[in-house]
Amino acid sequence: MVPGAYDAYLGAAATASAALIGLLFVAVSVRDDSIFGPKATPGGEALAITAFTGLVNSFVVSLLGLIPKVNIGEPAVIAAVIGLVSTVRLQRRLHTSRNLIVLAITLLAYAAQFGYGVLLILKPHDSDQLINLSFIVFATLIVSLQRAWSLLKGKHLASAPGSALSGDHDPPHGSGPGS
Repeated sequence: MVPGAYDAYLGAAATASAALIGLLFVAVSVRDDSIFGPKATPGGEALAITAFTGLVNSFVVSLLGLIPKVNIGEPAVIAAVIGLVSTVRLQRRLHTSRNLIVLAITLLAYAAQFGYGVLLILKPHDSDQLINLSFIVFATLIVSLQRAWSLLKGKHLASAPGSALSGDHDPPHGSGPGS
């Protein structure tokens, strides 16, 4: 029940998020030992999971919004609930207070998506709520892209014990006692 004027936007958003999901898999495979597994840093796992969740959210809402006679509010609500639950569960599991601002923004974005989705379920032809939902999908896509890029650059390693960025690392070869 999305007007045809949104087809190009939703198609582009679905295509972009699908491509970025693929690139996220590449980023994870480049740094797999620091993201998942016994030597993984909590920051790396969090970046990977939140980037994936946000990209899948954008993909699902955009792609299902292209199906004729589907009320985009329904996938928006379902994806928002999944995003909220996975974000809260991740926060609880990692027991970290890092990036509380990013956490708050993420939760607000999913809450806004939930609200706009409910409004679109109640009034499927409300173009103002569709515009608002489109901006939330775009914002989720951009934030997820930024997280995936941070993951690829190794920003999650900056605070990891033993990383060169934290200052707690082995001296370079050829320095120290016996050189």
